[in-house]
Amino acid sequence: MAANPKSPVESGAVLEQSHVYHAEAFVLNGHLEHPIKQTIEPYARVALETRRESLVTQSVGETSVEGLISFKSGHTRVIGTHVKHKTDIFGNDHAGWVTLSTSVLEGFNVVDILTADRVVAQVSTEHPMIQGHVPRVTFLGTRFENLRIGGYPVEVELDLGICGNKPEGDRPYLEDVDFLKRVEHQLDSIADSKGLPETLEKKCCAEIAYIDELKNRANEDADSSAKGGRNGYSKLECSLVKSIGPIPIPGVRTFGNLIFIPNFGTVALAGLEVGIGPGHGNYTGTGPSDSNYFTLNMLSMKLGCPVGAQAAGAGVKANGDTRP
Repeated sequence: MAANPKSPVESGAVLEQSHVYHAEAFVLNGHLEHPIKQTIEPYARVALETRRESLVTQSVGETSVEGLISFKSGHTRVIGTHVKHKTDIFGNDHAGWVTLSTSVLEGFNVVDILTADRVVAQVSTEHPMIQGHVPRVTFLGTRFENLRIGGYPVEVELDLGICGNKPEGDRPYLEDVDFLKRVEHQLDSIADSKGLPETLEKKCCAEIAYIDELKNRANEDADSSAKGGRNGYSKLECSLVKSIGPIPIPGVRTFGNLIFIPNFGTVALAGLEVGIGPGHGNYTGTGPSDSNYFTLNMLSMKLGCPVGAQAAGAGVKANGDTRP
């Protein structure tokens, strides 16, 4: 009996590249705890998970959650597009698969204490045609406009380049020593803050120890089983906040991107999660089975008294999965 012919993969045939776009965005979500219990369903949530070029948008008008959290308008947008030929003025090649995720929150008001004219969260990933498993990432467009606490302006300086350039050799960001050092520097500055709460100090120390572990992995041999974080998916939390100016309200303290407001709660600005998670879509070929992702929440609030709530405003996520 004649032997069965080899499959295209076994015979060394070149597999055609494919890409699954993935992006999410929402304007506001969370839940109220007191004086009433109520879920805040995600407003203007959009999601993209497809191999086709796509554009999905949604908008929402003036909204009030029991008169406690409100906004005048909001809109979200996710885009996935394949750029086949593109070079910038310096001759750099930008051909690849691009994903953009945007959330815009306007006229935001929380109990007439935290307000903002406009908050924009935006993340874009670009998976190049060559060495395209790990994307370039940019947060261009992300900003706070007229953010105020108790009527006082809050000056926030953002570091949109916290992730830096795409790591060499198509290595994940969690194996990029330069990126890890930048996050470690953020944590060191928080840990050195005067009057840092004990719980926050312990969290910083644990995260710094975790970064040391990631740096050790990054320095291991390229064939190590830790490569790419594939022995248990990994993530690292940091922020786009470089500094927050003084807020002249008694008792208000800042620690990194976190603002503590007496008789109100805490607000984390521009929190970023960089991680490696399961890939998207169905694929039967060979290659990495993980996907680098970036999740940005511009306002993450934990409110205590007189209103109890946990809520997030202007959130976006982007990544993608290129095969083989």
